[in-house]
Amino acid sequence: MVTVLEMPEITSPITVNQPATAPIPEVERGIIEIESVDFAYGTNKVLHDISLNIPPRSVTAFIGPSGCGKTTLLRCLNRMNDLIDGAGITRGSIKIEGLDINAPHLDVVDLRRRVGMVFQKSNPFPKSIYDNVAYGLRIAGITKRTLIDEAVEKSLRSAALWDEVKDRLHVSGYGLSGGQQQRLCIARALAVEPEIVLMDEPCSALDPIATAKVEELIRQLKEQYTIVIVTHNMQQAGRCSDVTAFFYLGRLIEFDRTTKIFSNPAQRQTEEYITGRFG
Repeated sequence: MVTVLEMPEITSPITVNQPATAPIPEVERGIIEIESVDFAYGTNKVLHDISLNIPPRSVTAFIGPSGCGKTTLLRCLNRMNDLIDGAGITRGSIKIEGLDINAPHLDVVDLRRRVGMVFQKSNPFPKSIYDNVAYGLRIAGITKRTLIDEAVEKSLRSAALWDEVKDRLHVSGYGLSGGQQQRLCIARALAVEPEIVLMDEPCSALDPIATAKVEELIRQLKEQYTIVIVTHNMQQAGRCSDVTAFFYLGRLIEFDRTTKIFSNPAQRQTEEYITGRFG
């Protein structure tokens, strides 16, 4: 019988180095429920019996050494792995608000609207700042200019970018700095009003100043969105996340409050990783 690692009850803000903006709400079940998931690329099995519940309106960090399966699991949450031939879940289920996201007739386009993604390397489209943010709205069939204008401004404000670009919305997104480009990609993801935002190493290519801005943005966004972030940066996980999942060799080793993981981990492997003994 598989034991699902439940999100522990939390009644106070969670951080390691600074106060959180809000406590994690107590939940009977997570907004994302992952149960007994195995995943393989062809015959190469890379995830083994993963079970955990991700709480809503919080930041969950996936940590672990390279090749441990954390990015693969992240990409399972909006079925990005469908784009890889021969890759897929071989056992188990992933549910978002009770809906099995791998059900045969599920609308994958709608799933990816509900579950946005920001990639490791900023990838603005070869379009203006305005058109980058408006892209998803137009794909969704929204054509009324006033609605698009409102959504673009709202999304850029949410991504803490509006004041920096409001006078050059029709300039190419490529003209922005690296940190601004990453925030533009976050704004693009927010424009279609997702419930969940996935972030795969969003700060790995950024300088410390840009990283600090993105981290502050993540802390603000959790008031409205559920955020799941993959990071190799232990300090970043400690600063940004409310709960942390540690993976090793495709297995979930420990899942708990970030304060607990970093101050008193239950598993020896977790302690050895976060103290830098391997990884």
